[in-house]
Amino acid sequence: MSNSNSDFNPELLISHKYPETTTTYTERDAVIYALGVGVCGRNAVENDELKYLYHEKGQQFVKVLPTFSALFSIESMQDGVLKLPGFDEHAQVRLETIQAYSILMTNEFGRFNVASAFGKAAIAEVEIRSYEKDSGELLCMNRVSAFLRGAGGFSKSSPPFSYSNYPKNQTTVVKIPETQPLTALLYRLSGDYNPLHSDPMVAKVAGFSQPILHGLCTLGFAVRAIIKCICRGDPDLVKSISGRFLLHVYPGETLITEMWLDGLRVIYQTKVKERNHQTVLSGFVDLHRLPLSP
Repeated sequence: MSNSNSDFNPELLISHKYPETTTTYTERDAVIYALGVGVCGRNAVENDELKYLYHEKGQQFVKVLPTFSALFSIESMQDGVLKLPGFDEHAQVRLETIQAYSILMTNEFGRFNVASAFGKAAIAEVEIRSYEKDSGELLCMNRVSAFLRGAGGFSKSSPPFSYSNYPKNQTTVVKIPETQPLTALLYRLSGDYNPLHSDPMVAKVAGFSQPILHGLCTLGFAVRAIIKCICRGDPDLVKSISGRFLLHVYPGETLITEMWLDGLRVIYQTKVKERNHQTVLSGFVDLHRLPLSP
């Protein structure tokens, strides 16, 4: 639970600097992540996605999904909780948005800081920049918005971006990837060990009938669908990703991702088929360019 509104100091929050952290990852981590977001889940030799798991010249040549860089934000969290000044470790936070940029297979280190705090709802935006350790080259940037209960009232700024009205007269593409009952247990191997996603008792205490899927895992499924349908299987066309988590997903449910192409922006929303098509995720993906015509 967060501190009371009277104790909340937005200046302290904005000026907070996280310590730099160093993360080393390999092609094995990229492959485990790809399996966790459903790559080749129904067909182990599906040609257009096998590149995320295998390359004839060796594992160091595998393609990396652009959402893999979202894992770098986990360094700023413990058990799914974002550590912010003025809030204890049980602070009520919710990941709302994530923007991930193109990623290279290399070592990296991260610099964390609170980029801004705004709105009556007390939403803190944490920016994580990841650099190649030796050259200092910026590899990717993540922004995580945390909803802080019991704080706010210090700003009239606009809330985070979200789509409420989708473009008209656009072609809607639907892709239906099915999650598996063990999806959350597999995805947690990528670093998010919050027991909410694996322990039935913890899930029940939190108000769920069973462990739920990680939000960033749902994002991975949605972006995979966009890469397959709009990018024609080319992940390098993805420039940036934004998503807002609206509702939980249970492992084994079917995700339906609807897409609208608006210039170089793919606007999407992801729904759960088994629960009357309730929307669980929405946002947009910006592309470097459109795929070449076949």
